[in-house]
Amino acid sequence: MYSREIDGKTLTLAPSGWTYARTFVLYDRQTSSLWYPYDEGLMGIQGLYFKRWLPKLESDDTRWQNWKAKHPHTKILE
Repeated sequence: MYSREIDGKTLTLAPSGWTYARTFVLYDRQTSSLWYPYDEGLMGIQGLYFKRWLPKLESDDTRWQNWKAKHPHTKILE
């Protein structure tokens, strides 16, 4: 999970349709900059935000049943 905040703006990230080294490259809809994931976060690899970073955020990778046990009021959109 990555921050979408840069220079006081919130970016909308989406798949670019490109891959590099078997990893999806993202783009932001505001500037069409391309973003590639590294351990530190997403780095701009082309466009307005070239060589800029969107930092990685702390998150949990878990199964639904474990999440629901810890957060019983969570709801799913259907």
